[in-house]
Amino acid sequence: MKRSNQPWWKEAVFYHIYVRSFSDSNGDGLGDLPGLISRLDYLKGGEDSLGIDALWLSPVYPSPDADFGYDIADYCNIDPRYGTMQDFDRLVESAHQRGIRILMDLVFNHTSDQHPWFLESRSTRNNPKRDWYIWHDPKRGRKPPNNWASIFGGGAWEFDPATSQYYLHMFVKQQPDLNWRNPDVPAALMDVVRFWIDRGVDGFRLDVFNMWYKHPDLPNNPPAFGIRPFDRQKHVNDMDQPEMFSALKSFRAILDSSREKTSVGELFGHDPDLAAAYCGKDKLHMVFNFEFSDCRFSPAAFRNAIQRWEASLGEDQWPCYVLSNHDLNRHITRYAKHPPNAVARITATLLLTLRGTPFIYYGEEIGLPDTRLERSQIVDPPGQRYWPLYKGRDSARCPLPWDSSPNGGFTSGQPWLPLYSNFQQHNVALQQSSPDSVFAFYRRMIQLRKEIPALTQGRYRSLNDSATAGMVYLRETETQQALIGLNFSNKRVYLNSSETLGPESWFQIISSCTDTSASIAAGGIYLNPYEAVVWVRER
Repeated sequence: MKRSNQPWWKEAVFYHIYVRSFSDSNGDGLGDLPGLISRLDYLKGGEDSLGIDALWLSPVYPSPDADFGYDIADYCNIDPRYGTMQDFDRLVESAHQRGIRILMDLVFNHTSDQHPWFLESRSTRNNPKRDWYIWHDPKRGRKPPNNWASIFGGGAWEFDPATSQYYLHMFVKQQPDLNWRNPDVPAALMDVVRFWIDRGVDGFRLDVFNMWYKHPDLPNNPPAFGIRPFDRQKHVNDMDQPEMFSALKSFRAILDSSREKTSVGELFGHDPDLAAAYCGKDKLHMVFNFEFSDCRFSPAAFRNAIQRWEASLGEDQWPCYVLSNHDLNRHITRYAKHPPNAVARITATLLLTLRGTPFIYYGEEIGLPDTRLERSQIVDPPGQRYWPLYKGRDSARCPLPWDSSPNGGFTSGQPWLPLYSNFQQHNVALQQSSPDSVFAFYRRMIQLRKEIPALTQGRYRSLNDSATAGMVYLRETETQQALIGLNFSNKRVYLNSSETLGPESWFQIISSCTDTSASIAAGGIYLNPYEAVVWVRER
């Protein structure tokens, strides 16, 4: 329900779908667009729907899968394994009929080495597209041009014997980096943006956007302390170049020339000041701040990350929050020292009551943990390379269990990755049928977010900056206040408030506990173990 003059994306709840793991329609073991279309009523419109407002789709473009869709061979088509362009058009139409917006994933730092642009570029040194990628002569002894490291392991340069030069790849060698300093490259990529806008998409998520430009002289990166080779460098020359801002301005102008489009950027890094510098009126609408995502299960950690993020943002900048995604371990697993259902409810309350736009990762709404995988089951490139120090991202990308049937109702064939081992007792159907489930709590919290203006329009204000067991904060407009209390401990607690609350005026609208004795006193609040509560009052 539209309740203000704010842009839609400020009040929306986003849902991130790793498409190959969501729903398979044809039994090949990979999720696809027809499968997603068949589940839209689960997301919004059905009797027991979750109630989300927008979908961010992982890449569905043609890809050889060296990095499982993030190595793109054609920016303006659909991989046949996911369906057809007609299926995509049907998805957009069906989603829009339900009030769901669609965001595409744009991977503009690199392409696949099978993209026609790169096939031309590597064919000869004098090919017109040679300079569309970053090529350089070897140093003496056929050494790489500089010390830059690949994020996925090893050096960032690959020698090409056919033309006796190196090309740059900040990820796997099958993902050559584009040369944004050649004006033909950003021009071609902005045409991609226009192509998908013309197909009806409502916005974009930009993959590692702050790596688009590299220093023109390709100097070495200075050393730093770290475990992986990539972490043993300060990345001052292979990302965050000043030309980024003019590129984002051009991108934003295209979005602003269309009606009600939005964008969110994946910043490679964990600096809230840097993230804030990339979002605003002529930049990106939102940028993920992964300092929040990396917080331990601690009131102080979350509170400090939120306050730093709020301090970094200006008046025309808007926060967004995410706890899990296709690159991170699911937070239910990260916080496994605590009861999983309690963790799910506390973090859901936090995510859905902060000032900013929440992003939910598929399965998060049923408290899905990571799937335990053997080394032989790992297909993710960095997981294969760094096992067991780093086990990769596959455990957070496993198929969503829809019911207790074979393969969880995800596919009639062999799933591309194993399902969570306990899916017969932990799946969507079981949680939809239980009024006390994690799904039911998410559904109610999303509904309340739409009903309570303070939760979408209000300012954020912490009322207890020193509590070690919990968080107390306000969301407030001129006419309404929402008071949120979160107990991260296994004991009943009293959390002080920095101001007198006036207990008689508050109305409790939700608690994560079935039997709650949570209450408000003049100087603070009482909460049961692992309880999350929201109170509201009119002003």
